[in-house]
Amino acid sequence: MEDHDTGARAPEVGVSRASPPDSAGPSAGRHHDRHAGPGGRHAPGDAQQQKSKSRKRRKRRRGRKVFARDDNHAATAGQSAPAASAPAGQPLPAPVPPPPPAAQGRPMQSGPRPPQQELPVFAALDLGTNNCRLLVAVPTRHGQFRVIDAFSRIVRLGEGLTATGRLGQAAMDRAVEALKVCGEKLRNRKIRKARLIATEACRAAENGVEFLDRVERESGLKLEIIDRQTEARLAVSGCGSLVERDTQGVVLFDIGGGSSEIALIDLTGHRSPRLANHIVSWTSLPVGVVSLAERFGGRTVTRKTFAAMVEDVAARLKSFDGRDRLAHVLASPKFHLLGTSGTVTTLAGVHLELERYDRRRVDGLWMDRQSVDRMVEKLVGWDFQQRVANPCIGADRADLVLAGCAILEAIRGVWPSERLRVADRGLREGILSELMADDGVWRSDGRGR
Repeated sequence: MEDHDTGARAPEVGVSRASPPDSAGPSAGRHHDRHAGPGGRHAPGDAQQQKSKSRKRRKRRRGRKVFARDDNHAATAGQSAPAASAPAGQPLPAPVPPPPPAAQGRPMQSGPRPPQQELPVFAALDLGTNNCRLLVAVPTRHGQFRVIDAFSRIVRLGEGLTATGRLGQAAMDRAVEALKVCGEKLRNRKIRKARLIATEACRAAENGVEFLDRVERESGLKLEIIDRQTEARLAVSGCGSLVERDTQGVVLFDIGGGSSEIALIDLTGHRSPRLANHIVSWTSLPVGVVSLAERFGGRTVTRKTFAAMVEDVAARLKSFDGRDRLAHVLASPKFHLLGTSGTVTTLAGVHLELERYDRRRVDGLWMDRQSVDRMVEKLVGWDFQQRVANPCIGADRADLVLAGCAILEAIRGVWPSERLRVADRGLREGILSELMADDGVWRSDGRGR
């Protein structure tokens, strides 16, 4: 099961809207010469005119067209032009020497090209309750990077975890197979720095550490289980460029498979380069789309069931002591919600009526309150088969999307906002941003060293 959220179609990360994909292959940036053949060809049957007039000859040097007037030598039929036949030691009439016959049609080189400096490669892997995701990237302009490889697969590692407290055998097998693919991708590149993390499923499972030992044995990858505060910080770091300069406050939420991270960000004072420095309060709810759907049902969701899911999450948010830390900006038009998860990207895809999910159109999209209301209402009104049939939901998400909508509605109930910004990015982008910043790749000229 492949996840549509791969990030592979967004090679440049760190801008407010994703740029169209660039070529990442070895031929990217090359130029090709469309003109070929030696200069100085004669027009047939006009020798007198050729002798009486100086002939302008077109030459090539370093890919540019250079014109030289030959005032001393008249080219005659059946003779080679002086540019191609001047004896050794004899100066040519043109100020720029022409290429030898074998090199004509190709840009000349004045000397060997210096080797191109190789950009450092960084990698981030996130093994969550529902997905296994990998990004490999190189730094570009300051605070940005270009994705050169990506992988994403729905593995449902947390399947059955709520009921048993343990990771199931089939779920672990799926995750290990996905991680083997990631391991091969990483071993095929020269990685300067990487961070490989596991989140709620491995945090909560009794056999989480045991499972990661198996992962290391079978895939060669050593994953770390991060705590919830780190997970919230990384989610914020990954979305920094989607928060505009005049913003005063943001509630950023990441609806995961087994937990949901929420960070309150106050930007009314001086803004530092790292958005995570402005977190004034955060929480991690031990509920996500997988765990909530398993408790309430995901295939058949009535309006009553949906309301019960919303109330369950709302009750958890009531115990969040720091939920009022942005009360002073909630009424401001410069306050908004920022969602980074499969739930909000799916809503955005349905809202745009995409025939196929397109990250470039979804990442950075603004949705107003009425649009979000309509999309949630539409999904609640669909049955399971209708959700499966939608190209932005599909069979892999059809039993989870309403649980995600319930979490979203509970969040909107506590922090009502006229605007929601959608982010198709998250922990992996946050990891890459922090790795590159800590390594200093953007210190000198805004490009990788």
